[in-house]
Amino acid sequence: MPEMPEVQGLADFLRLKLMPPGVPPKRIDEVEVLSFSVLKTAAVPLAELGTGPVSAVVRRGKFLDIGAGDAHLVMHLARAGWLRWSDALKPGRLRPGTGPIALRVRFAAGDDGDAQQGFDLTEAGTKKSLAVYVVREPDEVPGIARLGPDALDIATEDFARLLAGHGGQVKGLLRDQAAIAGIGNAYSDEILHAARLSPFALADKLDPEQVDRLFAAMHEVLDAAVASAAGRPASALKDSKRQSMRVHARTGEACPVCGDTVREVSFADSSLQYCPTCQTGGKLLADRRTSRFLK
Repeated sequence: MPEMPEVQGLADFLRLKLMPPGVPPKRIDEVEVLSFSVLKTAAVPLAELGTGPVSAVVRRGKFLDIGAGDAHLVMHLARAGWLRWSDALKPGRLRPGTGPIALRVRFAAGDDGDAQQGFDLTEAGTKKSLAVYVVREPDEVPGIARLGPDALDIATEDFARLLAGHGGQVKGLLRDQAAIAGIGNAYSDEILHAARLSPFALADKLDPEQVDRLFAAMHEVLDAAVASAAGRPASALKDSKRQSMRVHARTGEACPVCGDTVREVSFADSSLQYCPTCQTGGKLLADRRTSRFLK
């Protein structure tokens, strides 16, 4: 699932493509909806996106927001979605339901006869969660309206108060977009490993030193990932993310810090990874219902 660093990388990449310095910004020519379930709004016509040039490309939590014309095109890539850019789209419309492409955005070609640029939103697998919204204002998207402070913007004191007021596990808190925006399953694993904390630790039971460690780890991991994503093309962002992971999706491999075997806890539709030596004092976590190892 794309998280803050990858979505920030996509926003930076698209901003350079759509709003290059010294050149008039591009204008959306057409939006083709190939999977009708992907479009979650109907109040604002797609044509509103073409009434003016692109005015902004920003990240909001894990949402990607393109301001264009009199509307905003807001995208959430969910678990298996991705954005695929093309400097030369083939002419002609696509047939709905014939491939992984859920939506295509074409930008108006210049007067110099250059090929038409654009991007596709694709989604792998059978569970369709990719979501696209066309709205007048970003806060009209329910997920954006519920967002908590961005993980890299929250102050130390506010972070400590957030933890103290949360009775659940710290892993769940880090993933809760209404509490802290931008972090998902992968980077929460990485942050907790860097902070040397169990994913099952209770947020309101952390002592001040652990809170400071967690805050520092959150910035360390995310700052490094955002810096790594900067300047990369959209096609390279997923590989960059995978290569940077120390424990997430590394089950059975050696922890790069201590050499212990990275372990996994599986749930109905997801899993987490951790290092017993670094995070749980050598204890193995059975599952979230039965484990009692909270430190």
